Amino acid sequence: MEENESKPVKSAVNPFLSRGFCEPPQPGQKNDRIFRHSCSKLDTFDWLGKVPIPSGHIPIDVVEVRFKNSRKDFYRFTPDITLQTGDIVAVEASPGHDIGIVSLAGDLVRFQLKARGIDPASDEIRKIYRKARLTDVEKWISAVELERISMFKSREIAERLGLSMKINDVEYQGDQTKAIFYYTADDRVDFRELIKVLADEFKVRIEMRQIGARQEASRLGGIGSCGRELCCATWINQFHSVTTQAARVQQLSLNPQKLAGQCGKLKCCLNYEYEIYLDALKDFPSTETVLKTKKGDALHQKTDIFKKLMWYSYTNDPHNQMAIPVDNVIRIIEQNANGKLPPKLEDFSNITEQKSTFDNGNIQDEMSYLDHS
Repeated sequence: MEENESKPVKSAVNPFLSRGFCEPPQPGQKNDRIFRHSCSKLDTFDWLGKVPIPSGHIPIDVVEVRFKNSRKDFYRFTPDITLQTGDIVAVEASPGHDIGIVSLAGDLVRFQLKARGIDPASDEIRKIYRKARLTDVEKWISAVELERISMFKSREIAERLGLSMKINDVEYQGDQTKAIFYYTADDRVDFRELIKVLADEFKVRIEMRQIGARQEASRLGGIGSCGRELCCATWINQFHSVTTQAARVQQLSLNPQKLAGQCGKLKCCLNYEYEIYLDALKDFPSTETVLKTKKGDALHQKTDIFKKLMWYSYTNDPHNQMAIPVDNVIRIIEQNANGKLPPKLEDFSNITEQKSTFDNGNIQDEMSYLDHS
């Protein structure tokens, strides 16, 4: 046997990247430089970090600790512990203890607690036991290395039991006494037998946690059609429903292949500008209104919201579309409501052709097509 075949090849995948580490921690080393904000998903910028602390200010005794992927929580530490961002800590869990990394410390934690409606003095905030010791880190590393193996084995077991579910992620607790299995399923799944088999196979306490298709995509990650890393995998931590109404309001073609993300659902970014479009459409008349002229009736075809243009065409000539400013469309509707019929739409479609004249130093715009009578 050749020499290179006798040694196992180590995987180049960093299993700690989803926990905010640029490289895996090493037992027996200081490990104070393996955390960088550039490697941390769902990172929080500490804009209060360089603000001078006023005299008499009482610092908060709570920090934010992150675990795998988007799982974060707040923990209280005792005065004899000094913590900063990037420290590996052992925290209270149920049962035993878990290992995480301090993702946020200082007064900015007060704002995070307030945003989540948590009282800083609440007894429900769990404790930080200590900074992680050498034995804690060693057991944590061995637990993380089991996650990928456990995921593939659990998939085989679920398939053997005939369960219609997909196990897409596994997270071991830092003390290696509990494992959380994340799965997706279309229907309700009776996994009682699965839990028994998994507990017997891995010799740990099993917790099954169902997630949606969006959460699955955030855990798997990837590149979106925009060329950037998926928003759900980098900064989104709360998912909101996206409806086809958001696409209709933004005048987007209802093409499922273009509107759906990697999760198979409508893209989350459809909600980013939805309220802006709604605000801009407040001044637009209904697209169901028929414009009546002496030349014939005209129906709405499309809208350019931010240019404030609406395209109309005659019912007997649908291919001849004319761009009419919103203000002129409203004037035509008002004239129709008063029983008046303008001669033709063409008289209202040239608002950009204006003549500017000066009268005693004031600019007056003459719109020859507008009938003021």
